[in-house]
Amino acid sequence: MMRRSTLVLVTLLALSACGNRRDLKPLAGHSLPPAPYGSGYQPKAEQMLKAPVLARPERNVDVRVRSEERADDPFDLPPEN
Repeated sequence: MMRRSTLVLVTLLALSACGNRRDLKPLAGHSLPPAPYGSGYQPKAEQMLKAPVLARPERNVDVRVRSEERADDPFDLPPEN
């Protein structure tokens, strides 16, 4: 019973990974959302799906590139009772 349910689960998982990949278009009789307020152009579907830089910023400089010993911290004191 356990083996059969595992097989069914794996099969459903494999089938869920199958999908059509094609250009996004609005449904027949519908249009894309209106242009943003103050904007002079209507963005396409691909442009609206792309995350803006502020939503997913890229780091270009790492503070630490390798392990280093920490410097002595004069404020790292034991708790007072």
